[in-house]
Amino acid sequence: MTEYGRGPGSEPWHPEDPLYGDQGWGGQQSAHGQNQYGGQQQPYPQDPYAHPQQQDPYAQQDPYAQQQPYQQQQQPYQQQPAYGVPQDPYAQQQPQQPEYNNGGWDTGQQPAGMPYDPQAADQYGGRQAGYGETHDSYGTPEAYPPPQPPGRRQAVPEQPPEQAPAQSPDWDPEVQPEETHPFFTGADDGGDKDDEYDDDPRESRRGGRGGNERRGKGKKKSRSGVACLVVAVVLVGGLGGLGYVGYSYWQDKFGAAPDYAGTGTGEVEIEIEKGALGYDIGNILKQKGVVKSVDAFVAAQSENPKGRSIQAGVYLLHEKMSAAEAVKMMVDPDSQNLLVIPEGYRNVTIYGMVDKKLGLKKGTTKGIATSKASGLGLPDWASNNKDIKDPLEGFLYPAAYPVTKETKPETILKKMVSRANEEYDKLDLEGTAKKYKLDGPWQVLTVASLVQAEGLTHNDFRKMAEVAYNRLKPNNTVTNRKLQFDSAFNYLNNQSKIKIRSSEILSNPDPYNTYYHAGLPPGPIGNPGDEALRATLNPTDDGWMFFISLDGKKTEFTKTAAEHERLNKKFKEQHGLD
Repeated sequence: MTEYGRGPGSEPWHPEDPLYGDQGWGGQQSAHGQNQYGGQQQPYPQDPYAHPQQQDPYAQQDPYAQQQPYQQQQQPYQQQPAYGVPQDPYAQQQPQQPEYNNGGWDTGQQPAGMPYDPQAADQYGGRQAGYGETHDSYGTPEAYPPPQPPGRRQAVPEQPPEQAPAQSPDWDPEVQPEETHPFFTGADDGGDKDDEYDDDPRESRRGGRGGNERRGKGKKKSRSGVACLVVAVVLVGGLGGLGYVGYSYWQDKFGAAPDYAGTGTGEVEIEIEKGALGYDIGNILKQKGVVKSVDAFVAAQSENPKGRSIQAGVYLLHEKMSAAEAVKMMVDPDSQNLLVIPEGYRNVTIYGMVDKKLGLKKGTTKGIATSKASGLGLPDWASNNKDIKDPLEGFLYPAAYPVTKETKPETILKKMVSRANEEYDKLDLEGTAKKYKLDGPWQVLTVASLVQAEGLTHNDFRKMAEVAYNRLKPNNTVTNRKLQFDSAFNYLNNQSKIKIRSSEILSNPDPYNTYYHAGLPPGPIGNPGDEALRATLNPTDDGWMFFISLDGKKTEFTKTAAEHERLNKKFKEQHGLD
């Protein structure tokens, strides 16, 4: 077949053929031996190229000037509108379809022989095909491009040479490449597989080049097995450290604290200082071997309802106890190794208690108190009156003091004096002395010791303080500024009697006898507690002048001497006194 299937001819064509050229475009003529509108090709009686006398078909006539292709010619395609003629496609549309392979339009890579107006709009573009219409092969994305006039033709871009099919890679993408880095292989410099790192054969590296010529490759990295081992050790150590930290964190937050089981064995003396809290106590117990961990003790203290009541002191516990058992013993007063000083106790009694607690000979603590009184921490306002029986009286503050087997008498006495100074500093003793015309804090402390000795309750303390202040007034003509307190007479005799005869008490000239001397005794007659001290600073103001206890349990207060004498007579009758 010839180009585009235009006829049965067998002549080949070539772009340089003078007859090929601009057929059908330049002179608007049909191709050689071909109907210009796609009709059947006329057979040639003889080859036009071999008989030059034959008329040139290109110069014969203007086909468009002699005929109307779509209206007058009765060709097989006269009812089919030609491409390039802008007219309504529905005006003369016939149901038959054109035959493009019978001398008509074809879509090859060579220019078509039939005229084609590139400026005409595609009659099928932008709308759907009508009934019986054929889809435009040039209007589809997969169609060949329509032929162009000579002036608008562009050279067909050269197709890039077909690439050779990609060779199969020398590696399988589905298979992971074998790792050759020394960190993962652990190979040394002398290993046989090291040569894969170089393109040169082993012989070339061992030859005259001395291993210096490596064709641009860098120096081979050291693959020391020792270095790999060090890295591995570091990694393992790091992971181990992280694991330990994580385990410790988990134990601290969620795990049970280490603890012993049972009640323990042996005996351990533990001293808890003042102000110590749960963790402080736990640390002390752990150091002494009582509990296994601080957290276990703190947890047990929180679980015990009385755990928060643990006070400063000395406790007798056991070694390797469970934390719960340790807390249980510490809240039990019997387990505490304390020296408890009650309120109102005299010094002479306290000295005996210290000797007994420390296992000392009777009188040991009293001798130290007498000889070292000035070095035990007394305040500056303490009196130096020669009539004072004991300079430490009133300064052995009533409280609980922890002691151990190694505690010395001097040590415990210093603790008591220090505690007294601490408590007295909280009170306005100086202001109270000025208010009631007393000679400084020392006399206020003396009044407090008398109130503590005579009173039974808090209400008694305040009334008793008022009685003392009223009797010390200069204008007191009822008792003439005499206190007349039996407790002072008992103090000088180191006794505690309620049955004292008048003949005895009125005849003793001792400075501490308030029946014999006006005013206050030389010093305190005991160690007052906090309630008595505060009552002394804040007495009642009801005019009380007298008091008496008929049964030793309840105190009766009166304002007049007549009222008091009536109660005093009753008291003497009950106790058989004259």
